[in-house]
Order: sequence, then structure tokens, then C-alpha cells
Amino acid sequence: MIQMDDEIHRYDDIINLPHHRSARHPHMPIQDRAAQFAPFAALTGHREAIEEAARRHDS
Repeated sequence: MIQMDDEIHRYDDIINLPHHRSARHPHMPIQDRAAQFAPFAALTGHREAIEEAARRHDS
């Protein structure tokens, strides 16, 4: 079992290192990065199908 002190200090050797920047790949702009993680409609048309079924049921 790992002692609490060992767990707290586990990353002391790397915690203050500078962030790695690739020399080979250019940095991705923030807008492109945000778009990469933006939500998407996995079930395209699903909401419309539910609304249509509800409309038919109500009338």
C-alpha cells in the first residue's frame, strides 16, 4: 500500500517542468481545438421523430 506522503509527492520531479511544444507539428489554434471537442448530433433526426410521434399521439 502506498503511504499518503508518497502519494502526495509522487510527481514532485515533473510538476514544474515546462509544457512540451512539438517542433514537428504546429500548435492548434484555440478555435480549432474547441471545435474538435464540440458536441455533435449523434442521432440526427431523433428529436424530430419524437416530436412527430408526440404530435400524432396528441391529436
